[in-house]
Amino acid sequence: MMKKNNLRILSLGAGVQSTALALMIEKGEVPMVDAAIFADVKGEPKAVYEHLSWLKTKLSYPVYQVTWRDLKQDILDAAEGKHKAFTAPFFTKNPMTGKKKMLRRQCTFMYKINPVVQEVRRLLGLKKGQKRNKDTRVEMLMGISKDEVFRVKANRMPYITNIYPLIDKNMTRSNCLEWMSEHNYPKPPRSACTFCPYHSNAEWREIKKNKEEWAEVVAMDKAIRHQERHKDKFKNSEEILDELYLHRDGIPIDKVDFDKKSDNQLDLFQNECEGMCNN
Repeated sequence: MMKKNNLRILSLGAGVQSTALALMIEKGEVPMVDAAIFADVKGEPKAVYEHLSWLKTKLSYPVYQVTWRDLKQDILDAAEGKHKAFTAPFFTKNPMTGKKKMLRRQCTFMYKINPVVQEVRRLLGLKKGQKRNKDTRVEMLMGISKDEVFRVKANRMPYITNIYPLIDKNMTRSNCLEWMSEHNYPKPPRSACTFCPYHSNAEWREIKKNKEEWAEVVAMDKAIRHQERHKDKFKNSEEILDELYLHRDGIPIDKVDFDKKSDNQLDLFQNECEGMCNN
């Protein structure tokens, strides 16, 4: 707990851009921060957690790893009818008409943005429900590059100001990779849940190379369709009565041809999920 009225925080996604930014801060190319915060939804690939552990050893400032709940387990619990919270934006298909839609995305705010805000409050020394001082100001450094300028937005909390050092430096994702290579740092893995519906076919192919993670993805894809058994618990949602899929083709993920020329799957992130999915 820092108990300061003014903080400078790095929102760490542990992908290419935020890793480059974290190391630039360490090297003094960007002004120092008080801490970095990584929102862990418990759904990242193993390589991301390994990379995060390595990155922590390179930084002199603290990295706080915070979790609200286990997103993957929550989704599996919802599939079993234990609660209604399908918070991820799965694709839906009406089994009668074939019409496809997408569930509303709630996972970003609930599992990434809000936990970071709560950690900021903790670092400010604020207890639950306690009001902040009027002069409290927090700068939140975001790992968003020039080629992702569409993701730039104001923070929903009035005392937190999002700032974008990579954009200020006119750096793209490729520039970040070049910078890391020049400084002999390894290329970070892409940070996003293994079961994220926004994966492109190319990204699904990469995930498929890891047999353990791919088996989990296939099991997840199958599990979310089992919610049909619990449709009596979802009477207020027409969408939830449709079949759910991880891939927008509306077929089981292990039946999708990821090598086809036309890649219709959304490729939302050029880098990592920074807690600002912006679909």
